[in-house]
Amino acid sequence: MKSFYLLIALNCIGILKGQNKGASFSLPQAIEYAVKNSPTYLNAELDQQSAEYKRKEITGLGLPQINGSIDVKDYLELPTSLLPGEFFGAPPGTYVPVKFGTKYNATAGVSASQLLFSSDYIFGLKASKEFINLSRISLTRSKTDLAAQVSKAYYNVIINKDRIKLLDANIVKLKKIFEDTKAFNQQGFAELIDVQRLEVQYNNLVSEKDKTLKLIGLSETLLKFQMGYKLSEPISLADSLNAEIKQFEELNINKIDITQRPDYQLMQSQQKLLDMDTKRLKWGYLPTIAAYGAYQYNAQRQKFDLLDPDKKWFKIALIGLTLNVNIFDGFQRYNKIQQAKITSAKNTNTIKTIELAAEMEATVASVQYSNAYASLQIQKKNMELAQNVYDVTQKKQQGGVGSNLEIVTAETSLKEAQTNYYNAVYDMLVAKIDYQKATGTLIK
Repeated sequence: MKSFYLLIALNCIGILKGQNKGASFSLPQAIEYAVKNSPTYLNAELDQQSAEYKRKEITGLGLPQINGSIDVKDYLELPTSLLPGEFFGAPPGTYVPVKFGTKYNATAGVSASQLLFSSDYIFGLKASKEFINLSRISLTRSKTDLAAQVSKAYYNVIINKDRIKLLDANIVKLKKIFEDTKAFNQQGFAELIDVQRLEVQYNNLVSEKDKTLKLIGLSETLLKFQMGYKLSEPISLADSLNAEIKQFEELNINKIDITQRPDYQLMQSQQKLLDMDTKRLKWGYLPTIAAYGAYQYNAQRQKFDLLDPDKKWFKIALIGLTLNVNIFDGFQRYNKIQQAKITSAKNTNTIKTIELAAEMEATVASVQYSNAYASLQIQKKNMELAQNVYDVTQKKQQGGVGSNLEIVTAETSLKEAQTNYYNAVYDMLVAKIDYQKATGTLIK
């Protein structure tokens, strides 16, 4: 029975540990989670949905418009009409006021209209489709920005976690040397200053580990924020730094293509809308044609008995056609066309500026990528050399032919080389993200 309770307790501990570990994310999963939960990106998606409804609203203008109405009037004073006096035997040229009608009047019916031709409607349909494309490009840009932010935060966490592993290994090694040297000092085979040097180095490593652990906490908080993940919930990362480093390769750039950049595509779509607006204004000189019809019933009563089935309602039915032609508007439309042309020309110039800026940004990003790649190779080599020097120095010290000062110096150089290496790795990862973003290849 005790074994049974012990087994339950162990299972509960395992469950609690699993809960404390939190959800695990690879980088693609983290980006996907951010896409589904980031408030900023969700707003961009809502903007796209709003654009779709706007398109449907414009489309609805070309569908039949049907309305129903009921109108009830109570004439507190009947309207007065003036009739020629000669009808009533009065002198010619005089008028006699007469009140016609009933106290209560009611009209109920339906009316319908159908737009037959309108240049504004035709171009409104075309513009609404391009506006949908504009919102999709804007959504892609938001996703690209979000992916870049999540990626940088994600890499920051896994780099610091990898640094912890190296710090732990260095602490274990240095602690062993420190304890051995301390024992030698107690036996009279080592000086106290050697022990103190090693103790200082050991304390520095422990302090650096503590700082790095706190930095991991801050990095994870930033990552959760970028993902839209609850800050109070734990999180774990599935990707490793070594797997990311293996993906690095030297750039082989022939020609930089900026046409995949969302901001460039956004301006191109904007140009189409502006050109379309200019055409819409030009076509505005054409007439607008609409058909309409109405079918109504009218009742006139002296008493308020409009619902009395024994009293008659009178039918009214009509159909018609309206044609509106702009004959002269004081040159307003002409001036609007000129303004639209200028706006379109300005946007064309802006596109050229963006092209130059985008090419420059992509070129700078490629140079930074190449520099970061070269720096990474150098820092990796330096770390390997520093590690080799440290290992040789440690063996010499253990063999009694080396000094503790050499150990301290070698350990300091190794720590510096490792720090430079991880900084180079992060710079490489950031440079890769910036290059992909600058060339529009971050999101496929």
